[in-house]
Amino acid sequence: MKAIRVHEHGDYDVLRVENLPIPEPGPGQVRIKVAWGALNHLDTWVRRGVPGHRFPLPMTPGCDFSGVVDAVGAGVVTCKPGARVAVAPGHSCGVCRRCGEGKQNLCHKYGIYGETEDGGNAEFAVVDAHNVMPVPDAFPLDLAAAFPLAYLTAWHMLVKRCAVQPGDKVLIHAAGSGVSAAATQIARLHGARVFVTAGSDDKVSRGVANGAEAGVNYRENDWVPAVKEWAGRGGLDIIVDHVGVDTLPKGLWLLARGGRVVTCGVTSGAEMKLNMAPVFFKTLSVLGSTMGGLGEQKQVADLVFSGSLTPIVDSRYPLEQVADAHRRMNEREVFGKILLQVDPELK
Repeated sequence: MKAIRVHEHGDYDVLRVENLPIPEPGPGQVRIKVAWGALNHLDTWVRRGVPGHRFPLPMTPGCDFSGVVDAVGAGVVTCKPGARVAVAPGHSCGVCRRCGEGKQNLCHKYGIYGETEDGGNAEFAVVDAHNVMPVPDAFPLDLAAAFPLAYLTAWHMLVKRCAVQPGDKVLIHAAGSGVSAAATQIARLHGARVFVTAGSDDKVSRGVANGAEAGVNYRENDWVPAVKEWAGRGGLDIIVDHVGVDTLPKGLWLLARGGRVVTCGVTSGAEMKLNMAPVFFKTLSVLGSTMGGLGEQKQVADLVFSGSLTPIVDSRYPLEQVADAHRRMNEREVFGKILLQVDPELK
């Protein structure tokens, strides 16, 4: 089979197209003939490397993907060959207390396809059977690859970590990212009000079209006073942040009493100085969040497949042009998900 492989960290040229043996599913596993994949920042980290973190190279990246079940291993009764499926990217031991509680993302063996073991940037991929999610016949497989990681991440941040409520005033940074686009829709689904930041007027407009009430171009204007004016004297209830040093320290001062800031990433830098005075004076919560449980993932899938949540696609590339897709992700004009087409015959 054809697969994308990363043997060492580096620039776009480390993404190699190689021929590998088609993998065989073991007990409790299924093999998927991959139709589509979607890029996440995690894929770029696997390519570039992260200081202080070791990836098990060589690696086939790709944590979001969809396709058709091609073969099943011993003991699999939940799906059959020919089933159209999307993949829940997070996998765990399945037997510990955390897994039993539905908190698979807190399992000590938690991993993500394409990060801790081979993922879906290949013509075939093997995953645990309980990680496959049936895709309705009328739902396109490209969109089925566009939601799992980003929408689960945003759901866990807003619903589980922040307990978003109707009427909450929510600030979402970087409106065009996959997580932020998902978070905007999820906040609105729960009756919250949303303000977004973005790096261009066009992306602000698209953020508003995606459900935000208002927004600001942070390159042209100081986002702090703009947010203050929108939120009013009461301040913000929730801030969704994956930018880091450029936004999180300032955001603390904008929160209302009992407000929450939740972060799932630090694209502008992880090391920062925080003034803790507003944290205790206003009883604020500073929350970390990574992925979510398998039950949450399937709840999100039901909302996507029913049309209550709608993945946004920025662009599409054939698998062989994966380097161009990574270059596109590095651009500031991306809004939504970048997709990789693996098998043009699977729809």
